Amino acid sequence: MYRLPGLFRVACYSAFWMISLYACADEPKETRQVFTQDDTAVEVGKNVEILYSDSALVRVRVTGPVLHNFVTRDNPRQEFPEGIKIEFLEPNLSVKSVLTAKNAIRQQEKGRITARDSVVMTTVKQEKLETAELIWDEKTAKVFTDKFVKVTQPGEVIYGFGLEAEQDFSYWKIIVPKGRIKVDQLDDVLK
Repeated sequence: MYRLPGLFRVACYSAFWMISLYACADEPKETRQVFTQDDTAVEVGKNVEILYSDSALVRVRVTGPVLHNFVTRDNPRQEFPEGIKIEFLEPNLSVKSVLTAKNAIRQQEKGRITARDSVVMTTVKQEKLETAELIWDEKTAKVFTDKFVKVTQPGEVIYGFGLEAEQDFSYWKIIVPKGRIKVDQLDDVLK
């Protein structure tokens, strides 16, 4: 049997081990990305449309340029940070009234949308409600607020604090009325 000289043998073993270690180091590493609930707690939608129907008839259309859907266990909600438009519809899909605001939050568990910042509600009867905050209760089909409100109708402006109304504005009342001004008297009041 032929034996390799000692130094050559050590060099061969060293080369073998270095090649083995190098080969092991170049094995592709499996990368895993771990997500926590906080990482996946928000879903973002663009140009969103939500339809509410009753007996297969669309009754309400909610639209917004951006929707943040928070799926957390303790406070699930949908936020419309760039504005919201809610159209209350007739069975033939004609619009009865429209509610707009600069932002809104929908709480699914409560069945409510709270619209805030420059809230305006208009109707086909040329009525216009303006307030800082308005809550739409999806279950009762009513809107309400405890903030200052201004209602403009053909011929007069009524203002006060707090309001309760049907979502189509067919019936409404101001809780604490503060005044009523006829449109033709408006110029005299502003002088």
